[in-house]
Amino acid sequence: MSAPSGISVRPLAPTDREAVRRLCCETGYLGQPIDPVFEDRELFADYLTSYYTDWEPESSFVLTHEGVVKGYLLGSRRPLRQQFYDFFLNFSLFARAARRYWGYSRATRDFIGWILRNSWREVPAAPRRTAHFHINLLPEVQSVAGTRELVGSYLDYLRANGEKAVFGQMVTFESRRGSRLFERYGFQVVEKREITKYRKVHPEPVYLTTIVKQLDPNEPDYISKPGAMSR
Repeated sequence: MSAPSGISVRPLAPTDREAVRRLCCETGYLGQPIDPVFEDRELFADYLTSYYTDWEPESSFVLTHEGVVKGYLLGSRRPLRQQFYDFFLNFSLFARAARRYWGYSRATRDFIGWILRNSWREVPAAPRRTAHFHINLLPEVQSVAGTRELVGSYLDYLRANGEKAVFGQMVTFESRRGSRLFERYGFQVVEKREITKYRKVHPEPVYLTTIVKQLDPNEPDYISKPGAMSR
């Protein structure tokens, strides 16, 4: 499947921050806008993107279509620093959500309740001290070729910095992101757990899935070679 014309991939720039946050919210609910289940876009974007855009932007990439950011891969090769950041971020986000709680809609309060009661039970195992990433693209740029270029750029970056492996944790379901999608990029699914909050609103099970790939520094992925998107 070829990429739409006008597609390009480049490293994240400081001016991309707001576009990344907006795209995060536009795709946060099974590829659709997050608003029906969680109305606080500022809080949602802070939780999912702020470390990558503010503390380690050099490890992330964006996909643009005719100059407009329509996809991103947010990555990190400094897991201990991110864990330290996340520890304090979670306290801040909890305090902010608590202050706003009774002003939120019922759907948002239910979402917060699921986070407190169940979310920590539904996180699959993942490698420790290993580079990682997550990826999001708007529907109009969800081509195989564009995704391969985005993932390949990140894998080349990791190899250039001596990383030996990488993992991601993705929201998956067969009609959107099944395990076969990742296998074509050389990843293996190591564990997945159902995200129970979607049982009442989605016709098929939704999972959080851990995928892992070993990186051979002597064998760069053909997906990341120049001209890969035109094949």
